[in-house]
Amino acid sequence: MQALRCAECERDHSLPDGPCVVTEVPQLPGCFTQVDNYEEARENLIDAIEVWVVATLRHGGKVPPINGYVFR
Repeated sequence: MQALRCAECERDHSLPDGPCVVTEVPQLPGCFTQVDNYEEARENLIDAIEVWVVATLRHGGKVPPINGYVFR
């Protein structure tokens, strides 16, 4: 999955409830997760990418190319 390869991941220590792992796919605006650990981040980001792509296509939007891969 090309989008997963483009993901950015970082640990955020600024939240009052304690640190978390934030992952996002910059090419898919609004596609991100916020969880407790890196394993969960990967699993949740896969789901988030799928939901983002399906919702975008259902609403007539276009999914931008990611690492040269074009969604059709």
